This record gives sequence, structure tokens and C-alpha cells, in this order.
Amino acid sequence: MKLVPINEHTIRPLCELWNREIGGEFPIREALFRQNSIRDANVVEAGSWAALADDGQSVAGFVVSKIWREQIEPLRLGEGMGWISVLLVGTAWRGQGIGSRLLGAAEQALRQYGVRQIHIGGDPWHYFPGVPKGDAQAASWLERRGYKYQNDVYDVYRNMMTEHPPDFPSFRDGASCVLLSPERKEDFLAFLERCFPGRWLYEAVKYFEYGGTGREFVVLEREGEIVGFCRINDAASPVIAQNTYWAPLFREELGGIGPLGVDPDCRNRGYGLALVQAAIRYQYDNGIRHLAIDWTGIPDFYRKLGFAPWKTYGVYCKSTQTEAG
Repeated sequence: MKLVPINEHTIRPLCELWNREIGGEFPIREALFRQNSIRDANVVEAGSWAALADDGQSVAGFVVSKIWREQIEPLRLGEGMGWISVLLVGTAWRGQGIGSRLLGAAEQALRQYGVRQIHIGGDPWHYFPGVPKGDAQAASWLERRGYKYQNDVYDVYRNMMTEHPPDFPSFRDGASCVLLSPERKEDFLAFLERCFPGRWLYEAVKYFEYGGTGREFVVLEREGEIVGFCRINDAASPVIAQNTYWAPLFREELGGIGPLGVDPDCRNRGYGLALVQAAIRYQYDNGIRHLAIDWTGIPDFYRKLGFAPWKTYGVYCKSTQTEAG
């Protein structure tokens, strides 16, 4: 077996391997792989490898690892954290130590960057928030290598093919849900920096960097101020968003909803549900009948608006300090 760097030339064979192995549930597109594993500035090249089989041609497996490397003030995501974004070995090559070698190479690279805790998934531009729950073999394999289970998170889904859309919400206090206008970009980013200064701010900054105009953000305005938001995504969005990753599973277009956030000073007023309600209506009016929300730990909240658990993931992480000790 030989390890070779992951680059533009390896995208097609890696995607072919991915789709043979897990494409029935998580179909990958070359554009998505390029976005998440080539263009992402947080990829650690020394910890991202494709494993070639003994014939020197067939891809037997691959790993992509990441740390926070971007210089975007004031953002700092995952201080001391590293991520194994994806680790996959083809069925025909399992049991030969390939996965262990790939994982070892990734972990070694992350330790050299001073990483104190390694997470499986959940990285910037992540494919998965954790280990897909149906893969018990992968979970036990990771546990034998020191990874600890933390909790479950979910993708949830709603089918609108035969349903009437909800009405746009109305508020007694004069608040309103509207799509973000381009001229309010800086107001919106200031709101995120004040209330959600982590991943959600980062994703919004990258969204605008890639040409976003604001049409993907439903904002809640009250007395002229932005006090909440809910993102919506579709095939025309400037980036492939997490809640539309698995769109090839559907004959019709899959739309995404989320993340969702309300100013802490304005919570417990029904604004969160109202934002999701507005997001559903905007998506419906855009002709979208399949809706997904990714990476939530509160599926019961979204049940109130017709969403049901679709995919489940186990969150796993490993302390490199405990390992060193």
C-alpha cells in the first residue's frame, strides 16, 4: 500500500470509492468533495492521504484531517481541536491495517499542530457531525482506538409534496420575518458577531465571500434591529450547504433550513418557531417540497413543524493529552 496526497487528480477515484461504499445513503458529488476537502483552507495536507492498493492504481481508502487555519478576525473555531473530516476504506481492502495507517498518519499530523482533542466529523466544511449511527462497525473500531462516544445528533426531514404550506408568521409586537437585503449585510454580520460569534458567523462570512447576496437568510426584525435569523439553502446557493449535501437522493430538489438563532435577550417569545415557519414558507414558494435540517440535538423542537429524524450520528472525540499520558 502507498499513501499519496489528496489533490484535484484524486477527486474522481475518491468519489467513486465513496459512492460504491456509502453512496446509497450519503451520495457524494465531485463539486462537494472539492469544496470540502480541496478548497477548504483548514485542510491539513500532512494528515490527508489516499491509500493506493498494491496494484498502484486502485484507491483502497482515504482520510482528510483539519485544524482551524484561517485568518479571519475575530474568529477562532475549535481552539486546540482537530478533526478527522472523513476516513473511509473500501470493503475489499478492510482487515489489512489500511484504516489504522490512515488514522495514524492523520493523528500524527494533528498532534504536530498541537491538537489536544480530535473529533470525528464536525469540522469546518464538514460532511458529517459525527459517525453515522448505522455504522456500528466503524463506531466500535474507533472506540478500540481511544475515541469516546459523547451524544447523538440528528438530521431531520419534512416532506411537503402533499401538504399545504404554513402561513407567514404574524407578531403582535410589530416584529417581522423578511429575507436579508444586500444593504443590510454588515448589520447582519454585526448581529452574528454579537450573538453567535463562532461557526455560524464563520459560515456567513464564507457565504458572502463566495458571492452570496442575502437571499439565503430569513431575518427577524424588531424596531429596525435584527434579532434573529434562519438560513435557507437550495441548488442555486453560492455554496453547497450541509443540509443539501444529500440532494441526489431525491428526484425533486432538496432544500435546506438552518441554522437558526435568536438574540438571547429576545428568547421565549416564540421567535424561533416563527423563523422556521417563515423559512418553510419561503422554500415552499420557491417550489421546494423536500426539506432537511442538519446537525441538531433538539429534534423534538422541529417536530412541532412537521420534521422527523432522518439520519442519526454519534459524536466521538479523543484526547491526545490522555493518549500521551
